[in-house]
Amino acid sequence: MSPTRTTVLDHDQVKRKLERIAHQLHEEHHREKSLVMVGISGRGMELAKRLAQLLGTIAPLEVQLVELRLDKDAPLSCPVDLSYPLEKLTGRVVVLVDDVLMSGRTLMYAAAHLVQVPLKRFNTVVLVDRRHRTFPIRADIVGLTLSTTLQEHITVELGKRDSVHIS
Repeated sequence: MSPTRTTVLDHDQVKRKLERIAHQLHEEHHREKSLVMVGISGRGMELAKRLAQLLGTIAPLEVQLVELRLDKDAPLSCPVDLSYPLEKLTGRVVVLVDDVLMSGRTLMYAAAHLVQVPLKRFNTVVLVDRRHRTFPIRADIVGLTLSTTLQEHITVELGKRDSVHIS
């Protein structure tokens, strides 16, 4: 028997969530001239690209995209890889973006890597927050908070037709 799959957010709803997140980022950083948007590789990076594009249409803000790669299942097994020199983030506003926040492990290890240098400001953004924390981190800006069981799985699909499903 295949698991039941329910659509939580359809394409238009995902689009509206991202537009709202972009406006929140603009409100949070309206006095800044630039910020660094760090996307966690995969869907986090795709969301970061979209948010950067949306910010470009609503704010006179220079957004620099940076990709952060880490092993999400075993973050200590491989070093974190950043597509930009870490030292050049010193004194900058950094926004860390991922698709789903569940235990907080991925966001925690990514944030720990980024705060090795003194940042001007640091924010976290996720599309979906499942609220099953085992690590002491939260998202500053959330598209959707969803109460789930540990057995349920959230799937974020980004492409021509974006969607978020629970199964």
